[in-house]
Amino acid sequence: MTLTRREAVRRLAAASAGFALGDAIIRGQSREITVAGKRVEIVVSSISDATVRITALPVDAALIEADESLVAAAAGKSSARRASATSQSLRAGRLSIRITSTPPTIHIDTAAGKPVQRLTLDHTAPDISFLLGKGPLLGLGEGGAQFDRKGSLDGGRNGQGGYRLRTHGGRVPIQWLVGTDGWGMYIHQPLGAFDLTGTAGRLTPSNDAPLDVFICASSDPKVIVAEYARITGRAELPARWTFGYMQSHRTLAGVDEVTWVARTFREKPRPFDALIYLGTEFTPSGWNTRNGEFTWKKENFPNPQVMIDDLHAQHFRVVLHVVIEGRRMSGTVHDACTPEKSVPSGRTADDKWPDDRAVPCYWPYHKPVYDLGIDGWWPDQGDGLDERSRLARIRMYWEGPQLWRPNERPFALHRNGAPGMQRYGAFLWSGDVYSTWETLKTHVPVAINTGLSGIPFWGTDIGGFVPTPEYTGELHVRWFQFGAFCPLFRAHGRTWHLRLPWGWNTGEVGPSETRGYTGGAGEPAASELHNAAVEPIVKQYLELRYRMLPYVYSIARECCETGLPMIRALWLHHPDDPQASARADQYLWGRDVLVSPVVEKGATSRRLYLPRGQWFDFWTEEHVGGGREIDRPVDLATMPLHVRAGAVLPFGPVRQYADEVIDQPLSVIVYPGADGTFTLYEDDGKSFNYRRGEWLGIDMRWRDAERRLTLRLAPGSRMLPPLQRPIDVRLAGEKTLRRVVFTGRTLTVTL
Repeated sequence: MTLTRREAVRRLAAASAGFALGDAIIRGQSREITVAGKRVEIVVSSISDATVRITALPVDAALIEADESLVAAAAGKSSARRASATSQSLRAGRLSIRITSTPPTIHIDTAAGKPVQRLTLDHTAPDISFLLGKGPLLGLGEGGAQFDRKGSLDGGRNGQGGYRLRTHGGRVPIQWLVGTDGWGMYIHQPLGAFDLTGTAGRLTPSNDAPLDVFICASSDPKVIVAEYARITGRAELPARWTFGYMQSHRTLAGVDEVTWVARTFREKPRPFDALIYLGTEFTPSGWNTRNGEFTWKKENFPNPQVMIDDLHAQHFRVVLHVVIEGRRMSGTVHDACTPEKSVPSGRTADDKWPDDRAVPCYWPYHKPVYDLGIDGWWPDQGDGLDERSRLARIRMYWEGPQLWRPNERPFALHRNGAPGMQRYGAFLWSGDVYSTWETLKTHVPVAINTGLSGIPFWGTDIGGFVPTPEYTGELHVRWFQFGAFCPLFRAHGRTWHLRLPWGWNTGEVGPSETRGYTGGAGEPAASELHNAAVEPIVKQYLELRYRMLPYVYSIARECCETGLPMIRALWLHHPDDPQASARADQYLWGRDVLVSPVVEKGATSRRLYLPRGQWFDFWTEEHVGGGREIDRPVDLATMPLHVRAGAVLPFGPVRQYADEVIDQPLSVIVYPGADGTFTLYEDDGKSFNYRRGEWLGIDMRWRDAERRLTLRLAPGSRMLPPLQRPIDVRLAGEKTLRRVVFTGRTLTVTL
């Protein structure tokens, strides 16, 4: 419960010149707190045992109103105000808070007195200083200087103009900093620019909002990321097909090209789930008539309903690109659209984009297209929208489709983001990057920091958006391998025929579309366009992704339950290993698979670090000891993958689309050498019925000393058809299979 100022004063008097927060009391001499020339009160709220919320408000001001970036739990259970500084401390969960003067400083320590944070305010300026910690400093959203944020300046600018677009991608500023020595800090307000170049960090506000900050501390990194989810919300589970492969198109050469791509995928065959069509204007010929419009371009889609029905019959999903520009977007799809809020879907009659859009007026423009059966949206642009507007747009593409298909999980792929976007099942891609080796190398740490910033469903334009002479079959393969271990698995870019799995052996690139780009842009060499080595390797990784969908979908569900991202910094599971915590060029895919992308041209070996413990080479299933660097030989077909000892990995058969029903058993490989667990998650892959208990969880527990694998039904779940599940189980490094049949009853198999 939030205390009023009057109640805080009453408690202060009752406590003999002290005040209480829960069971804690502050006593002692005090001084007024002045920040930027104004008297302020410090409001302290206990959010959980690990997290405290601290707000600096002008004296007698109301508490900060909640905005869409926060969930209700962020308000905390109780609150107290302090208008003067004191050396005495109060308790909030397991944290101790003390306020001192000259300059005003808020000390946050553990119960044992270990410093967690120091927020130093300025008597004359609105700037805020804070501790940077001893280890790497991570988080802070998508893009920007990588990997450790220490030593960098970040202006907090959103969009593709934020920081080195060509190599680092678009910038989504999330003011959530993660200290690998055991703390996290989310500065909800004010927004501003970060200076992380000194011994202390500094935020210079870009608006006059009062300080509102959440600080958490734990020796367990999983608790820290869970606390951010507690504050801004847990992710919603996307549909299963969204974790399959997606193929984007650019300039279309007519109906025949649309059908050619779809037909070729099925004839070869190649696993594949979604066709994505760009709008007209960014290209001469797309799905619609012009950016911002919802009318079909007849040259490419003469009968949209027939074409969509035909693509659905081939088990493809159809996703459409849509653009808006402007500065503000407000409201929700559940609000009323009033005449004064109504504006065109695109430009006005004088060819300008309206600055303001009301969600309830804009969303209905989608309905005629949506009614034809399309499966998702690709909301592009929007760099100029402020943070609240970006979140309003993201929310619209989650809640809007549910007005018309209430029991279907929507899909939307965004270029911009904001804190809290995970609550709306949002996917994010890194923007219009260039096809260079440096870009691929940089995107590995970008992926890690984006995941740590509460944006779990992320990916890139496989191959890079803007082609350069560096774009070769080799670079495409290495990028594709990386993309197969990203949540969003999607190829897109100019010279778009090269993004097709068979594109590097056709002798042509498709429309070049490189005009207007400078600084290294250009088409690949003609000698690269008959590279027969590319397609078989791309096929291999396509099929591996689909074989691993049981694992991928299960870690997506785990993300939604715990806040743990799918792409994980090594620190999350190895906080006691300093070398692992500092590693920027590798990541964990879920808990158990270590991914080491190859990002050097002509590489024949990949130096990588294996965290402490025992590991297995995924490809050879050979045992490898950890706690050291190794040099793993690689050819073009090999991206090093290692599996943790104790891992229990589920694999499915190769499917041509994610929801294909195949009468083949699940395969489970146990990697011995340690105890381990894994929970396999299944549901219907598309509806919200899992919220009503219609899901299957199989808890798999390996006891290494006994060589026993136990399968049992996860609490809260139930068997789904088929009610008898054949499962082939084997140990890594061995060929012998043991067939078991799971019916919901606990069973044990000895290997």
